Amino acid sequence: MNGLLWAAAGTGFTFSMTTLGAAVVFFMRKEGQSEKVQKAFLGFAAGVMIAASVWSLLIPAINEAEALGRIGWIPAAGGFALGVLFLMGLDKAMPYFLPEPEREEGVRRGLKRSGMLIFAITLHNIPEGMAVGLAFALAAHNDSSVLLASAIALAIGMGIQNFPEGAAIALPLRQSGMSRAKAFGLGTLSGIVEPVFGLLTVLAAGAIQPLLPWLLAFAAGAMLYVVVEELIPEAHLGEGHMGTVGVMLGFLLMMILDVALG
Repeated sequence: MNGLLWAAAGTGFTFSMTTLGAAVVFFMRKEGQSEKVQKAFLGFAAGVMIAASVWSLLIPAINEAEALGRIGWIPAAGGFALGVLFLMGLDKAMPYFLPEPEREEGVRRGLKRSGMLIFAITLHNIPEGMAVGLAFALAAHNDSSVLLASAIALAIGMGIQNFPEGAAIALPLRQSGMSRAKAFGLGTLSGIVEPVFGLLTVLAAGAIQPLLPWLLAFAAGAMLYVVVEELIPEAHLGEGHMGTVGVMLGFLLMMILDVALG
């Protein structure tokens, strides 16, 4: 029971940090919706997702697999490929879920990009929440203060990393014309899966742990597909380097957070 309570507190913190990141949308100046600013925000989201895919997902997937006595690159590569294939299929299917009047090319592209961005970061939050829940489950099972301290540190690190991820959803959505409240709400909802799956993992820790490397890598593949297929091309339409600057800043920020707090 202690493990469940600690996991609820830990994943609740990570969720609250996603919410705080999404709240940045309320502090944006009243737009002149500059195309350069939109490219910068799309690039920022892409940079955050690239760094998160490597340091938050693929490297932990390899380490987790090796800790279970497996060859680290197999679940990392296999899960990654499955994530790419899954998003590729979703990409093909998504236009058919849009209402008929909204299938004009410009609107369709914007809606598809927004939907895939939300889906990818939400998907990435699922194994992160599971990792936090599993850390607290192991600490409670072994009644270890050392493991508990490690689980708390993991939750704090994940939470701080979630701040730019919440912003990475809300800011591009706002720049694409969505209201502040709706952009904030969707950014916040992307993080609610962390406490949900964190608690489920505590309740089913024995069954979940062997699958975690595959789930982490699956989320990485899905995120990178969205980055390459949607975000970077949109960030670099036309002239200028704002999209590139956004990618570099997002990557740099997320890399520093992942390495410093990991």
